[in-house]
Amino acid sequence: MSTVNVNVHHITRVEGHGNIVLNVTNGRIEELRLEIVEAPRFFEAMLRGRPWSQASHLTCRICGICSCGHTTASVRAMEAALGITPSEQTLKLRRLILYGEHIQSHILHVYFLAAPDFLGVGSVIPLAATHRDVVLRALRLKKLGNDICRVIGGRHVHPLSYHVKTFTSLPTKQELDDLRSRLVDSLDDLDATVDLLKTLRVPAFERKTEYLSLTHPAEYALYEGDIKSSDGSVTPVPQYRTKVREYVEEHSTAKHTRSDNGSSYMVGALARVNNNFDQLTPRARQAWRDLGLPLPCYNPFANNHAQIIESIHYAEESVRLCQELLDMDLVMEDRHVEPRAGTGVGATEVPRGTLYHEYTVDDDGVITDANLVIPTGQNLHNIEDDMRALVPQILDRPQEEITLTLEMLVRAYDPCISCSTHILNVEFVQ
Repeated sequence: MSTVNVNVHHITRVEGHGNIVLNVTNGRIEELRLEIVEAPRFFEAMLRGRPWSQASHLTCRICGICSCGHTTASVRAMEAALGITPSEQTLKLRRLILYGEHIQSHILHVYFLAAPDFLGVGSVIPLAATHRDVVLRALRLKKLGNDICRVIGGRHVHPLSYHVKTFTSLPTKQELDDLRSRLVDSLDDLDATVDLLKTLRVPAFERKTEYLSLTHPAEYALYEGDIKSSDGSVTPVPQYRTKVREYVEEHSTAKHTRSDNGSSYMVGALARVNNNFDQLTPRARQAWRDLGLPLPCYNPFANNHAQIIESIHYAEESVRLCQELLDMDLVMEDRHVEPRAGTGVGATEVPRGTLYHEYTVDDDGVITDANLVIPTGQNLHNIEDDMRALVPQILDRPQEEITLTLEMLVRAYDPCISCSTHILNVEFVQ
Protein backbone atom coordinates (compact mmCIF):
# COMPACT_ATOMS: atom_id res chain seq x y z
CA MET A 1 0.00 0.00 0.00
CA SER A 2 1.39 3.41 -0.94
CA THR A 3 -0.84 5.25 1.55
CA VAL A 4 -1.40 4.00 5.08
CA ASN A 5 -2.98 5.68 8.09
CA VAL A 6 -2.76 3.82 11.37
CA ASN A 7 -4.01 5.24 14.64
CA VAL A 8 -4.21 2.66 17.41
CA HIS A 9 -5.75 4.18 20.53
CA HIS A 10 -4.86 2.36 22.87
CA ILE A 11 -2.70 -0.74 22.30
CA THR A 12 -4.36 -3.72 23.93
CA ARG A 13 -2.78 -6.46 26.03
CA VAL A 14 -0.04 -4.26 27.46
CA GLU A 15 0.21 -2.67 30.88
CA GLY A 16 -0.67 1.01 30.59
CA HIS A 17 -1.76 3.29 27.76
CA GLY A 18 0.10 3.78 24.50
CA ASN A 19 -0.87 4.71 20.95
CA ILE A 20 0.61 3.84 17.57
CA VAL A 21 0.53 6.59 14.94
CA LEU A 22 1.67 5.83 11.38
CA ASN A 23 1.11 7.87 8.25
CA VAL A 24 2.59 6.72 4.96
CA THR A 25 2.12 8.75 1.75
CA ASN A 26 3.29 7.47 -1.62
CA GLY A 27 5.33 4.81 0.15
CA ARG A 28 7.12 7.33 2.35
CA ILE A 29 6.82 7.43 6.15
CA GLU A 30 5.56 10.89 7.07
CA GLU A 31 4.70 10.16 10.70
CA LEU A 32 5.63 7.29 13.01
CA ARG A 33 5.26 7.47 16.79
CA LEU A 34 4.72 5.22 19.76
CA GLU A 35 2.87 7.71 21.93
CA ILE A 36 3.00 7.13 25.68
CA VAL A 37 -0.06 8.88 27.07
CA GLU A 38 -0.22 7.32 30.53
CA ALA A 39 -0.72 9.82 33.36
CA PRO A 40 2.65 10.64 35.00
CA ARG A 41 3.53 9.14 38.37
CA PHE A 42 5.99 11.03 40.53
CA PHE A 43 7.73 8.36 42.57
CA GLU A 44 11.10 10.11 42.46
CA ALA A 45 9.55 13.24 43.95
CA MET A 46 7.56 11.20 46.48
CA LEU A 47 10.78 9.68 47.82
CA ARG A 48 12.41 12.98 48.68
CA GLY A 49 12.09 13.87 52.35
CA ARG A 50 11.17 10.33 53.40
CA PRO A 51 13.26 8.13 55.73
CA TRP A 52 15.49 5.48 54.16
CA SER A 53 13.31 2.69 55.55
CA GLN A 54 10.31 3.67 53.41
CA ALA A 55 12.02 3.59 50.01
CA SER A 56 11.49 -0.06 49.09
CA HIS A 57 7.91 -0.19 50.36
CA LEU A 58 7.01 2.87 48.33
CA THR A 59 8.82 2.01 45.11
CA CYS A 60 7.55 -1.58 45.00
CA ARG A 61 4.15 0.03 44.25
CA ILE A 62 5.52 1.27 40.94
CA CYS A 63 4.59 -2.11 39.48
CA GLY A 64 2.23 -4.91 40.44
CA ILE A 65 4.13 -7.32 38.19
CA CYS A 66 7.73 -6.39 39.10
CA SER A 67 7.21 -5.36 42.72
CA CYS A 68 9.89 -7.77 43.99
CA GLY A 69 12.30 -6.46 41.36
CA HIS A 70 11.70 -2.86 42.42
CA THR A 71 12.14 -3.91 46.04
CA THR A 72 15.43 -5.58 45.13
CA ALA A 73 16.82 -2.58 43.24
CA SER A 74 15.65 -0.30 46.04
CA VAL A 75 17.19 -2.23 48.94
CA ARG A 76 20.43 -2.73 47.03
CA ALA A 77 20.67 1.00 46.32
CA MET A 78 19.97 1.83 49.95
CA GLU A 79 22.46 -0.75 51.20
CA ALA A 80 25.09 0.77 48.91
CA ALA A 81 24.33 4.21 50.34
CA LEU A 82 24.37 3.00 53.96
CA GLY A 83 27.34 0.62 53.65
CA ILE A 84 25.41 -2.59 54.42
CA THR A 85 26.38 -6.08 53.22
CA PRO A 86 23.58 -8.68 53.50
CA SER A 87 24.20 -12.26 54.60
CA GLU A 88 24.46 -15.30 52.33
CA GLN A 89 21.08 -16.46 53.64
CA THR A 90 19.48 -13.19 52.60
CA LEU A 91 21.12 -13.31 49.16
CA LYS A 92 19.72 -16.77 48.49
CA LEU A 93 16.21 -15.70 49.49
CA ARG A 94 16.46 -12.60 47.30
CA ARG A 95 17.54 -14.58 44.27
CA LEU A 96 14.73 -17.08 44.79
CA ILE A 97 12.04 -14.40 44.99
CA LEU A 98 13.38 -12.80 41.81
CA TYR A 99 13.25 -16.14 40.00
CA GLY A 100 9.64 -16.56 41.06
CA GLU A 101 8.70 -13.09 39.86
CA HIS A 102 10.36 -13.62 36.48
CA ILE A 103 8.55 -16.93 35.99
CA GLN A 104 5.11 -15.51 36.76
CA SER A 105 5.68 -12.41 34.61
CA HIS A 106 7.10 -14.31 31.62
CA ILE A 107 4.26 -16.81 31.68
CA LEU A 108 1.69 -14.02 31.97
CA HIS A 109 3.12 -12.29 28.93
CA VAL A 110 3.73 -15.25 26.63
CA TYR A 111 0.46 -17.08 27.28
CA PHE A 112 -2.01 -14.33 28.06
CA LEU A 113 -0.75 -11.25 26.21
CA ALA A 114 1.32 -12.47 23.23
CA ALA A 115 -0.07 -15.91 22.31
CA PRO A 116 -3.53 -14.66 21.23
CA ASP A 117 -1.82 -12.78 18.36
CA PHE A 118 -0.35 -16.00 17.00
CA LEU A 119 -3.56 -17.98 17.50
CA GLY A 120 -5.79 -15.43 15.78
CA VAL A 121 -7.93 -14.39 18.75
CA GLY A 122 -8.38 -11.10 20.56
CA SER A 123 -7.68 -12.38 24.07
CA VAL A 124 -7.02 -15.51 26.09
CA ILE A 125 -10.74 -15.91 26.92
CA PRO A 126 -11.67 -17.87 23.75
CA LEU A 127 -8.64 -20.09 24.30
CA ALA A 128 -10.10 -21.30 27.60
CA ALA A 129 -12.70 -23.12 25.54
CA THR A 130 -10.62 -24.18 22.52
CA HIS A 131 -7.29 -24.85 24.26
CA ARG A 132 -8.29 -25.65 27.83
CA ASP A 133 -5.20 -27.74 28.64
CA VAL A 134 -2.89 -24.97 27.42
CA VAL A 135 -4.62 -22.34 29.57
CA LEU A 136 -4.55 -24.59 32.63
CA ARG A 137 -0.83 -25.16 32.06
CA ALA A 138 -0.28 -21.41 31.95
CA LEU A 139 -2.25 -20.91 35.15
CA ARG A 140 -0.23 -23.61 36.93
CA LEU A 141 3.05 -22.03 35.96
CA LYS A 142 1.96 -18.51 36.83
CA LYS A 143 0.59 -19.64 40.19
CA LEU A 144 3.90 -21.32 40.97
CA GLY A 145 5.81 -18.10 40.33
CA ASN A 146 3.38 -16.12 42.45
CA ASP A 147 3.57 -18.67 45.27
CA ILE A 148 7.37 -18.38 45.37
CA CYS A 149 6.92 -14.62 45.91
CA ARG A 150 4.33 -15.27 48.63
CA VAL A 151 6.43 -17.81 50.53
CA ILE A 152 9.55 -15.64 50.51
CA GLY A 153 8.05 -12.14 50.60
CA GLY A 154 4.94 -12.65 52.71
CA ARG A 155 2.37 -12.12 49.98
CA HIS A 156 2.04 -12.58 46.23
CA VAL A 157 2.52 -8.91 45.30
CA HIS A 158 4.34 -6.06 47.12
CA PRO A 159 6.42 -8.11 49.58
CA LEU A 160 5.97 -7.47 53.30
CA SER A 161 9.05 -9.17 54.76
CA TYR A 162 11.70 -8.02 52.23
CA HIS A 163 13.77 -5.24 53.81
CA VAL A 164 17.14 -3.55 53.76
CA LYS A 165 19.69 -5.95 55.30
CA THR A 166 17.39 -8.91 55.95
CA PHE A 167 13.93 -10.53 55.85
CA THR A 168 11.55 -10.16 58.77
CA SER A 169 9.95 -13.57 58.29
CA LEU A 170 11.37 -16.81 56.91
CA PRO A 171 9.88 -19.69 54.92
CA THR A 172 9.39 -23.00 56.69
CA LYS A 173 11.14 -26.15 55.54
CA GLN A 174 7.76 -27.55 54.50
CA GLU A 175 7.07 -24.52 52.32
CA LEU A 176 10.48 -24.75 50.68
CA ASP A 177 10.13 -28.49 50.11
CA ASP A 178 6.68 -28.01 48.54
CA LEU A 179 8.07 -25.32 46.23
CA ARG A 180 11.02 -27.52 45.26
CA SER A 181 8.70 -30.38 44.35
CA ARG A 182 6.39 -28.16 42.30
CA LEU A 183 9.37 -26.59 40.51
CA VAL A 184 10.63 -30.03 39.48
CA ASP A 185 7.17 -30.84 38.12
CA SER A 186 7.00 -27.49 36.30
CA LEU A 187 9.79 -28.50 33.94
CA ASP A 188 7.38 -30.77 32.04
CA ASP A 189 5.00 -27.81 31.59
CA LEU A 190 7.88 -25.63 30.41
CA ASP A 191 8.99 -28.31 27.93
CA ALA A 192 5.41 -28.39 26.61
CA THR A 193 5.55 -24.60 26.31
CA VAL A 194 8.64 -24.90 24.12
CA ASP A 195 6.75 -27.39 21.95
CA LEU A 196 3.91 -24.86 21.66
CA LEU A 197 6.33 -22.13 20.60
CA LYS A 198 7.63 -24.38 17.83
CA THR A 199 4.17 -24.28 16.23
CA LEU A 200 3.87 -20.47 16.22
CA ARG A 201 4.96 -18.53 13.17
CA VAL A 202 7.21 -15.64 14.19
CA PRO A 203 7.28 -12.63 11.83
CA ALA A 204 10.47 -12.67 9.77
CA PHE A 205 12.12 -9.44 10.81
CA GLU A 206 15.60 -8.56 11.98
CA ARG A 207 17.31 -5.30 12.91
CA LYS A 208 20.73 -5.33 14.43
CA THR A 209 20.70 -3.30 17.61
CA GLU A 210 22.65 -2.91 20.82
CA TYR A 211 21.63 -5.12 23.74
CA LEU A 212 22.24 -4.11 27.36
CA SER A 213 21.96 -6.32 30.42
CA LEU A 214 23.74 -7.09 33.63
CA THR A 215 26.56 -9.61 33.50
CA HIS A 216 28.29 -11.53 36.27
CA PRO A 217 31.21 -13.98 36.05
CA ALA A 218 29.61 -16.53 38.40
CA GLU A 219 26.01 -16.71 37.17
CA TYR A 220 23.38 -15.74 34.62
CA ALA A 221 23.07 -12.23 35.96
CA LEU A 222 19.80 -11.28 37.56
CA TYR A 223 20.42 -10.01 41.08
CA GLU A 224 23.66 -8.15 40.47
CA GLY A 225 26.50 -7.54 38.05
CA ASP A 226 28.03 -4.96 35.73
CA ILE A 227 26.32 -3.45 32.69
CA LYS A 228 27.25 -5.43 29.59
CA SER A 229 26.73 -4.21 26.04
CA SER A 230 26.58 -6.48 23.02
CA ASP A 231 29.25 -4.18 21.54
CA GLY A 232 31.68 -5.69 24.06
CA SER A 233 31.89 -2.84 26.57
CA VAL A 234 31.26 -3.27 30.30
CA THR A 235 30.22 -0.43 32.63
CA PRO A 236 30.19 -0.60 36.46
CA VAL A 237 26.70 -0.05 37.82
CA PRO A 238 27.62 3.08 39.84
CA GLN A 239 28.56 4.68 36.49
CA TYR A 240 25.27 3.74 34.80
CA ARG A 241 24.55 7.35 33.79
CA THR A 242 27.55 7.29 31.46
CA LYS A 243 25.95 4.43 29.51
CA VAL A 244 22.22 5.01 29.95
CA ARG A 245 21.32 8.53 28.77
CA GLU A 246 17.76 9.66 29.51
CA TYR A 247 16.03 12.30 27.40
CA VAL A 248 12.52 13.64 26.82
CA GLU A 249 10.26 13.12 23.79
CA GLU A 250 7.30 15.45 23.24
CA HIS A 251 4.93 12.58 22.44
CA SER A 252 5.75 10.59 25.59
CA THR A 253 5.09 10.98 29.30
CA ALA A 254 7.90 8.45 29.78
CA LYS A 255 11.52 9.40 29.39
CA HIS A 256 13.39 7.70 26.55
CA THR A 257 17.00 6.59 26.67
CA ARG A 258 19.89 6.23 24.28
CA SER A 259 23.25 4.54 24.65
CA ASP A 260 26.48 6.48 25.07
CA ASN A 261 26.99 6.09 21.32
CA GLY A 262 23.75 7.96 20.67
CA SER A 263 21.73 4.98 19.43
CA SER A 264 18.75 3.12 20.82
CA TYR A 265 19.21 -0.21 22.56
CA MET A 266 17.12 -3.10 23.86
CA VAL A 267 16.85 -4.54 27.37
CA GLY A 268 14.91 -7.58 28.54
CA ALA A 269 14.91 -11.33 28.06
CA LEU A 270 16.31 -11.29 24.51
CA ALA A 271 19.12 -8.94 25.56
CA ARG A 272 20.01 -11.18 28.50
CA VAL A 273 19.99 -14.34 26.38
CA ASN A 274 22.13 -12.70 23.70
CA ASN A 275 24.65 -11.39 26.24
CA ASN A 276 24.79 -14.28 28.72
CA PHE A 277 23.69 -17.37 26.79
CA ASP A 278 26.57 -19.59 27.95
CA GLN A 279 25.51 -19.16 31.58
CA LEU A 280 22.03 -20.60 31.05
CA THR A 281 21.45 -24.16 32.25
CA PRO A 282 22.09 -26.87 29.63
CA ARG A 283 18.35 -27.59 29.42
CA ALA A 284 17.59 -23.94 28.66
CA ARG A 285 20.35 -23.69 26.06
CA GLN A 286 19.10 -26.84 24.34
CA ALA A 287 15.55 -25.47 24.25
CA TRP A 288 16.82 -22.34 22.47
CA ARG A 289 18.52 -24.54 19.88
CA ASP A 290 15.39 -26.68 19.53
CA LEU A 291 13.46 -23.54 18.63
CA GLY A 292 15.90 -23.00 15.78
CA LEU A 293 16.89 -19.52 16.91
CA PRO A 294 20.29 -18.02 16.04
CA LEU A 295 22.73 -16.48 18.48
CA PRO A 296 22.90 -13.57 18.61
CA CYS A 297 19.26 -13.14 17.64
CA TYR A 298 18.20 -9.79 16.18
CA ASN A 299 14.48 -10.50 15.83
CA PRO A 300 12.60 -8.63 18.60
CA PHE A 301 9.62 -10.97 18.17
CA ALA A 302 11.86 -13.72 19.60
CA ASN A 303 11.76 -11.91 22.96
CA ASN A 304 8.74 -14.12 23.71
CA HIS A 305 10.85 -17.22 23.11
CA ALA A 306 13.67 -15.83 25.25
CA GLN A 307 11.22 -15.39 28.13
CA ILE A 308 10.38 -19.10 28.10
CA ILE A 309 14.03 -20.08 27.80
CA GLU A 310 14.72 -17.95 30.85
CA SER A 311 11.79 -19.52 32.71
CA ILE A 312 13.37 -22.94 32.25
CA HIS A 313 16.64 -21.60 33.64
CA TYR A 314 14.92 -19.91 36.58
CA ALA A 315 12.91 -23.02 37.45
CA GLU A 316 16.04 -25.16 37.53
CA GLU A 317 17.97 -22.59 39.53
CA SER A 318 15.04 -22.28 41.94
CA VAL A 319 15.13 -26.04 42.55
CA ARG A 320 18.81 -25.67 43.46
CA LEU A 321 18.19 -22.68 45.74
CA CYS A 322 15.29 -24.36 47.52
CA GLN A 323 17.52 -27.35 48.26
CA GLU A 324 20.37 -25.13 49.49
CA LEU A 325 17.97 -23.28 51.80
CA LEU A 326 16.58 -26.60 53.03
CA ASP A 327 20.11 -27.68 53.89
CA MET A 328 20.63 -24.53 55.96
CA ASP A 329 19.24 -23.67 59.38
CA LEU A 330 17.56 -20.36 58.56
CA VAL A 331 17.78 -17.85 61.39
CA MET A 332 16.18 -14.49 62.06
CA GLU A 333 18.86 -11.85 61.61
CA ASP A 334 19.47 -8.50 63.27
CA ARG A 335 17.50 -5.72 61.56
CA HIS A 336 19.26 -2.73 63.10
CA VAL A 337 20.56 -0.16 60.61
CA GLU A 338 22.63 2.89 61.52
CA PRO A 339 21.83 5.76 59.12
CA ARG A 340 24.62 7.73 57.49
CA ALA A 341 25.01 10.11 54.59
CA GLY A 342 25.74 8.57 51.22
CA THR A 343 24.68 7.81 47.66
CA GLY A 344 24.02 4.33 46.34
CA VAL A 345 22.95 2.71 43.07
CA GLY A 346 21.12 -0.59 42.82
CA ALA A 347 20.63 -2.39 39.52
CA THR A 348 18.79 -5.64 38.99
CA GLU A 349 17.22 -7.46 36.10
CA VAL A 350 13.43 -7.42 36.19
CA PRO A 351 11.38 -9.29 33.56
CA ARG A 352 11.44 -6.39 31.10
CA GLY A 353 15.10 -5.49 31.51
CA THR A 354 17.65 -3.73 33.68
CA LEU A 355 16.18 -1.55 36.42
CA TYR A 356 18.16 1.20 38.17
CA HIS A 357 17.45 2.84 41.53
CA GLU A 358 19.72 5.58 42.88
CA TYR A 359 19.29 7.32 46.24
CA THR A 360 21.11 10.02 48.16
CA VAL A 361 20.50 10.20 51.93
CA ASP A 362 21.68 12.66 54.56
CA ASP A 363 23.23 11.98 57.98
CA ASP A 364 19.80 11.14 59.43
CA GLY A 365 18.98 8.71 56.61
CA VAL A 366 16.47 11.06 54.98
CA ILE A 367 16.28 10.73 51.20
CA THR A 368 17.35 13.96 49.53
CA ASP A 369 17.44 12.75 45.91
CA ALA A 370 16.28 9.78 43.85
CA ASN A 371 16.55 8.60 40.27
CA LEU A 372 14.73 5.61 38.79
CA VAL A 373 15.31 4.28 35.28
CA ILE A 374 12.64 1.81 34.17
CA PRO A 375 13.23 -0.92 31.54
CA THR A 376 10.25 0.02 29.36
CA GLY A 377 11.49 3.61 29.18
CA GLN A 378 14.78 2.23 27.92
CA ASN A 379 13.03 0.19 25.22
CA LEU A 380 10.77 2.91 23.80
CA HIS A 381 13.38 4.42 21.48
CA ASN A 382 14.31 0.97 20.21
CA ILE A 383 10.69 0.02 19.56
CA GLU A 384 10.24 3.10 17.39
CA ASP A 385 13.46 2.31 15.50
CA ASP A 386 12.19 -1.25 14.95
CA MET A 387 8.87 0.08 13.68
CA ARG A 388 10.63 2.43 11.29
CA ALA A 389 12.62 -0.49 9.86
CA LEU A 390 9.66 -2.89 9.78
CA VAL A 391 7.08 -0.68 8.03
CA PRO A 392 8.76 -0.63 4.57
CA GLN A 393 8.92 -4.43 4.67
CA ILE A 394 5.16 -4.86 5.19
CA LEU A 395 3.70 -2.06 3.06
CA ASP A 396 2.53 -4.62 0.50
CA ARG A 397 0.06 -6.02 3.05
CA PRO A 398 -3.50 -4.89 3.86
CA GLN A 399 -3.71 -2.04 6.36
CA GLU A 400 -5.37 -4.29 8.95
CA GLU A 401 -2.40 -6.68 8.81
CA ILE A 402 0.08 -3.80 9.00
CA THR A 403 -1.69 -2.54 12.12
CA LEU A 404 -1.70 -5.96 13.78
CA THR A 405 1.98 -6.54 13.00
CA LEU A 406 2.94 -3.22 14.59
CA GLU A 407 0.88 -4.03 17.67
CA MET A 408 2.54 -7.45 17.86
CA LEU A 409 5.95 -5.78 17.71
CA VAL A 410 5.12 -3.52 20.64
CA ARG A 411 3.67 -6.43 22.61
CA ALA A 412 6.77 -8.54 21.94
CA TYR A 413 8.73 -6.14 24.14
CA ASP A 414 6.26 -6.83 26.98
CA PRO A 415 6.06 -3.11 27.80
CA CYS A 416 4.99 -1.94 31.24
CA ILE A 417 4.01 1.55 30.23
CA SER A 418 2.51 2.61 33.56
CA CYS A 419 5.81 1.98 35.35
CA SER A 420 7.79 4.04 32.85
CA THR A 421 5.85 7.33 33.05
CA HIS A 422 7.78 9.90 35.05
CA ILE A 423 7.47 13.34 33.45
CA LEU A 424 4.92 16.06 33.00
CA ASN A 425 5.28 19.16 30.86
CA VAL A 426 3.92 22.24 32.61
CA GLU A 427 3.45 25.59 30.92
CA PHE A 428 3.32 28.58 33.28
CA VAL A 429 1.20 31.47 32.02
CA GLN A 430 1.85 34.89 33.55
